[in-house]
Amino acid sequence: MGGISIWHWLIVLLVIVLIFGTKKLRNIGEDLGSAVKGFKSGMKAGSEGEGGTAAPGSGEAPPQVTTQARKADGNTVDVEAKTKS
Repeated sequence: MGGISIWHWLIVLLVIVLIFGTKKLRNIGEDLGSAVKGFKSGMKAGSEGEGGTAAPGSGEAPPQVTTQARKADGNTVDVEAKTKS
């Protein structure tokens, strides 16, 4: 009674196909697939050294970041981040 059966999902799918059409749904699927593929290639390129950080589990430790605090005036502190080489 309280759950959604397979027949409910089939009716929802049929209504979606009737509203949008198969061509538009195919285009949406292709766009989503290309976006996921681009995201994966971007993540892979970033972990190979272009992004400056190592991928988790790659054996390389990411560079350590140190901070230097400089007092600009009596109330504020300006922090400058530098990487150790």
